[in-house]
Amino acid sequence: MLLIFHPIQWICFNLFGYNAHKGSVAILNRFLMLSTNFLGTRYSFVNNQNIPIGKPLIIVCNHQSMYDIPPIIWHMRKYHPKFVSKKELGKGIPSVSYNLKHGGSVLIDRKDGKQAIMEIGKLGSYIEKHNRSAVIFPEGTRSRDGNPKPFKPMGLKILLKKAPSALVVPITINNSWKLLRYGKFPMGIGAYLKFKVHSPLENNGNVDELITKIEEQITKDIIVNE
Repeated sequence: MLLIFHPIQWICFNLFGYNAHKGSVAILNRFLMLSTNFLGTRYSFVNNQNIPIGKPLIIVCNHQSMYDIPPIIWHMRKYHPKFVSKKELGKGIPSVSYNLKHGGSVLIDRKDGKQAIMEIGKLGSYIEKHNRSAVIFPEGTRSRDGNPKPFKPMGLKILLKKAPSALVVPITINNSWKLLRYGKFPMGIGAYLKFKVHSPLENNGNVDELITKIEEQITKDIIVNE
């Protein structure tokens, strides 16, 4: 799927522009989800929230594996999700690297704090201007057993500062770590990935209190031994 959609993305982006490219990325991620069905993987994405379109969003999630990403791109596609990603993903991966470099996401060097802050700030300004969404995993690195790690709040604070009108949308992710429980190969069989979208939160200025509330909302629904 990655090899097939790489030239499709290039054509969409260079000949038809942003919306065509965004659509191709959404469809790619739908196919990536479907491809895992051969391993018995199932998905549940529960979103009972009335989230407005045409308003910037900051989507905050716990992080369990790279398979957290396709369901968010597919199910939240109408909100134009962009990601804070490590710079290593920006080259050498068909489709993925192209989308990260041309689709509005930012690539950060986790060893260079100044560069990371500047790039996250650019993303915050971008979603504020264009009414799109930034997706951030404040744990920084993924949990390998489902147990949540403490939030590293700096990146989230920068997004909240640069996109003050954004609604914060917490999402709890369960069981995606099971796809990589043995590493990248062999993949886990029969995982049931569950995503739960929580009520959006307004940024009323007390950033520390807001981040604490976001973390509590996300982690209370994490089920490790399911």
